[in-house]
Amino acid sequence: MKFIDESKIEVFAGKGGNGIASFRREKYIDKGGPDGGDGGRGGSVYALADRNINTLVDFRFVRSYKARNGESGRGSDCYG
Repeated sequence: MKFIDESKIEVFAGKGGNGIASFRREKYIDKGGPDGGDGGRGGSVYALADRNINTLVDFRFVRSYKARNGESGRGSDCYG
């Protein structure tokens, strides 16, 4: 096994979701007001150290890591 003690990687946090402009609609309510939901939070990235790993050979081939993006908001005050 090849020993690698230095590695350069790119890490990206997730983008937050888009909110939505939506208005409440009911049969006998003329102007119901806004009820659009906020967009979801983007994913976070955490780096954890592990004493049992003694080489960085796993980072040799996969050099880019990206967290998931947040979902878009929906009507009826639904959060993304």
